[in-house]
Amino acid sequence: MANQDQQTLEDARLATHGSLYDPGYVNAMSHFYRGEMGRIMIWRTRLDTTTNWAVTSSTAIITIAFSNIGVPHLIFFFNLAIVWIMLWIEARRYRFYDAFRARVRMLEAHFLVPMIMENRHLLQGEWKKLVCEDLILPSFKISMLEAVGRRMKRNYVFIFLLIMIAWVMKIFLHARQPIVSVRSFYQELAVGYIPSWFVAGMFVGTLAIVIGIAIYVGRKSSGEISEFGSHRSLWRI
Repeated sequence: MANQDQQTLEDARLATHGSLYDPGYVNAMSHFYRGEMGRIMIWRTRLDTTTNWAVTSSTAIITIAFSNIGVPHLIFFFNLAIVWIMLWIEARRYRFYDAFRARVRMLEAHFLVPMIMENRHLLQGEWKKLVCEDLILPSFKISMLEAVGRRMKRNYVFIFLLIMIAWVMKIFLHARQPIVSVRSFYQELAVGYIPSWFVAGMFVGTLAIVIGIAIYVGRKSSGEISEFGSHRSLWRI
């Protein structure tokens, strides 16, 4: 009975004021939402910067490797090291981006949706408390491994595969002797005092780690945006 009376008073208040929320509250939340959007856009730009560094460095190394026959194929090891460093930096930036993006999604789901639906009781809960706690003590929402996997799945897996393909092509094109078998290819992996087994292990290990992380994170994480479903067919306008 008390709940019905409270609902009746709420409906009467909404009908009187003609708005879902207090104008001052809406104005403050709108500025808060705009500020958080600006913050995540800054971090989004920083993600693009590290990706550009990885692509630029890989392009330069590949160009140098194929333009000079005297350059050993082990130069791609340094290419992999540079890309791993860029991936690690970008994953760290992505964790900051995701932390602030979570606030924006909280506002969209629990503030904008009720306003659009004109239903104040829609999606109610402790979201205000969670947002306030995150403002006082900001925290990451995903682990470093998941951040690495997300960035690898979206961008870096293609960079790593391109380096691997270029590495193999460099070995075939600039081999000291014609490669006619797997054994001859294995022998060409050796560079100076570096044995073939070390280069092969590094190549296979990198490939396994890249594919393993991408698959693992793809199964454990739903990502930021889901694919379109049949109930969203009206979006094709």
